[in-house]
Amino acid sequence: MKRLLAIELQKIWKNRASKILTIGYFVILSFIALIASVKFEIGNFKIHFAEMGIFNFPFIWHFNTWIASLLKFFLAVIIVSMMANEYSYGTLKQNLIDGMSKQEFVLSKFLAILFFALTSTVFVFVMSLILGYSFSSYTELGIVFSDLEYLLAYFVKLLGFFSFCLFLGVLIKRSAFAIGFLFIWFLFENISHAFLKFEVFNRNPLVDSFYSYMPLESMSNLIVEPFTRFSVIKSIQTAVGDNNIKDYSVHFSSILIVLIWTAIFIFLSYKIIKKRDL
Repeated sequence: MKRLLAIELQKIWKNRASKILTIGYFVILSFIALIASVKFEIGNFKIHFAEMGIFNFPFIWHFNTWIASLLKFFLAVIIVSMMANEYSYGTLKQNLIDGMSKQEFVLSKFLAILFFALTSTVFVFVMSLILGYSFSSYTELGIVFSDLEYLLAYFVKLLGFFSFCLFLGVLIKRSAFAIGFLFIWFLFENISHAFLKFEVFNRNPLVDSFYSYMPLESMSNLIVEPFTRFSVIKSIQTAVGDNNIKDYSVHFSSILIVLIWTAIFIFLSYKIIKKRDL
């Protein structure tokens, strides 16, 4: 497995565009720390994010993983390009000629996906610890290491999303078209969800239940947006009569759904490569 992972990382690192995107992703990810210095002043209304408690333990695990998950598209481009380049440069055929089986080839891609997801999770963990101990009002160990399930959800979310990207790269072959299809699928899930819920079934919760099993929606459900947990936002919601109680927890069922999709995407990628005339 180490050999397969080393081969994939070498391919990525020797590709200039992939190298720049990888470095850029982690640099931009570290910019989350700059949020601490952001201040807004509109008349007498002032907002200083660091003072709002976004870096307080354990809330920081929720906030940072949700923000970091927005940047996953940087690595998505790398994953799709990683597969598309295999066809463009003929390295897939050469790997098979050199003795690598199709099963090992798909495994090498999955290991690369696993590496990126794990590395990103560890990076967010370390960065959150640094920011938390710098700004949090609560630094007791019991509080610091509570709610770590958000990191697990973040890891699973990346794993599922990158597996989807790999599948699209295998299926479509060209990175631009694969990324385009990813965007179209994102629009399809969201637009069809909204249309069925509000225009057809009159806000029936069964629509939400059905779409919770869709690929991108299930990944999105792993980490719910954190902003409505702020006391200032809750006050505004109460003032306008919005008393809906949102569930911010990470559920095992949501993790299981995404893991099943991950297995499906990897399996389909293998079946396509196995049957395709390379």
